[in-house]
Amino acid sequence: MEFTKMHGLGNDFIVVYGESELPADAAELAVRLCNRFFGIGADGLVYILPTDRADFKMRIINSDGSEAEQCGNAIRCVAKYVYDNKLTDKTELTIETIGAGVQPLTLETQDGKAVRVTVDMGAPILNGLDVPTTIDANPVIGQSVTVDGREFRFTAVSMGNPHCVIYVDDAVGFDLAAWGPKLETHPLFPRKINVEFAKVNSRDQVDMRVWERGAGPTLACGTGACATLVSSVLNGLTDRKATISLAGGDLFIEWSEENNRVYMTGPAAIVYTGTV
Repeated sequence: MEFTKMHGLGNDFIVVYGESELPADAAELAVRLCNRFFGIGADGLVYILPTDRADFKMRIINSDGSEAEQCGNAIRCVAKYVYDNKLTDKTELTIETIGAGVQPLTLETQDGKAVRVTVDMGAPILNGLDVPTTIDANPVIGQSVTVDGREFRFTAVSMGNPHCVIYVDDAVGFDLAAWGPKLETHPLFPRKINVEFAKVNSRDQVDMRVWERGAGPTLACGTGACATLVSSVLNGLTDRKATISLAGGDLFIEWSEENNRVYMTGPAAIVYTGTV
């Protein structure tokens, strides 16, 4: 199997093109190949597939074998892959995802390569039962969740996949390993949850660290950055445009007041190609 190792701000993927559909053993392959000691090493295995609904279709299998509905960093990698490999000459294209439907993208190119990608991530889902959580409220803001005797307050947002955003005094130094997995699997979240720990530094800049459902701590999460901006606007902490600073770098996020859609802009990179 030929593959390309790619990353979006350090959130890394094994990208595969050429299959007609998702292989039956995709989950097993993801667990084996994403292992950083006995495999290639990645946060997820991404398949670029044909579709009659968009230019391309993306399916992403997490490193634990579960399937993610959407991934903002992976979709930028897919856009760069198809453009750099001349599978399309479009700088405006569409990619189908299983959780967020068909998403439009705009590519910024240089010397025949895509260097930055802006993705229309769609409208955020704020109804608690639809995120999903077990909370019947719309929106879910400042809800209490307690794990191991510690109470957190969270805002729930879905960007095609579920997120809870928690504000802390120090996002950069927060102990993800101690609290991330406990919150991910809390009964409030029937399909588990991606957990963002955020510190708002100004109206246009937020530090964020993430524990991703099915992958653990990652250097970046595009949907999580979008959820963090939406949450910060709902809580009156930021404007509708802000830079979200992740461990792997910055994403620029805008939540449009005109059409309620969230736009994410950031880079994607090819690391190497190989055969396994």
